[in-house]
Amino acid sequence: MATDIATDVFEEHRPVLMGVAYRMLGRVADAEDVVQDAWLRWSAGEREDVREPRAYLVRITTRLAIDRLRHAQSRRESYVGPWLPEPLVTDFGPTVPDTAEKAVLADSVSLAVLVVLESLSPLERAVFVLREAFGFPYAEIAETLDRSEAAVRQLAGRARKHVEEGRPRFEVDPAERRDLTERFLAAAVDGDLEGLMSVLAPDADLVGDSGGKVRAPLRVVESADKVGRFIVGAARKGLAEHTDFEIRHLEVNGVESVLFFADGKPDSVIQLEISDGRIQRVYIVRNPDKLGGLGV
Repeated sequence: MATDIATDVFEEHRPVLMGVAYRMLGRVADAEDVVQDAWLRWSAGEREDVREPRAYLVRITTRLAIDRLRHAQSRRESYVGPWLPEPLVTDFGPTVPDTAEKAVLADSVSLAVLVVLESLSPLERAVFVLREAFGFPYAEIAETLDRSEAAVRQLAGRARKHVEEGRPRFEVDPAERRDLTERFLAAAVDGDLEGLMSVLAPDADLVGDSGGKVRAPLRVVESADKVGRFIVGAARKGLAEHTDFEIRHLEVNGVESVLFFADGKPDSVIQLEISDGRIQRVYIVRNPDKLGGLGV
């Protein structure tokens, strides 16, 4: 296979390789490194006998991601405060024309699902990503992971059950999400605790990721009252410390979210998990290492 053809083939499959790697690792930079390593192996290897480049490249990428994930999990044990995935701006656009397929891809990359995936073993996570997000057949996954098909089916069953128990159980209408988001933001900016309490579920909680580098709760904040008081206090401090403050709406990890800019730089991403017309969970990503790609 000529070099220019090999490059074209790899670029054709880069989106799916990046999708697999990000869902495996939860960080854009790590996913990009894995895809780059896959390219180096693809470009330097013997390709004449490769009949299905997509399957071959996914196999390389998945194995590299599993190795990196094993190292990452040991590092995350010393992570300061809760760990959340790096926010990923999602716009599947014309590459995914089918609405149902887009919904599957968006769900598999949601913050809630990625957080649950953190509790799976690397092999379980790989099986879930390949099967549930990209629809690979069990036989192909078995070859990718060098496991029997029966073993892969067992891994898939355990992973699916675990994710189903942890993911949100209700789909949210976009108009309802936008309304709750606007009410949440207005109450936060106005310091309106009563307004926040009206949109928060009684058992709402808040998960903040700062990596110990900026202010954010080092533990999950539980109950509507505590979440509301934290939001009011954080908004008051933020508005007092920054003269230039901007709010943008964008789709992050398949869900409309809010990006805050402070003095021209990304300050935080907020995503709301909604159930039965109330906000059940507030995700806040503030670790500056995870916001660099959102500056545009």
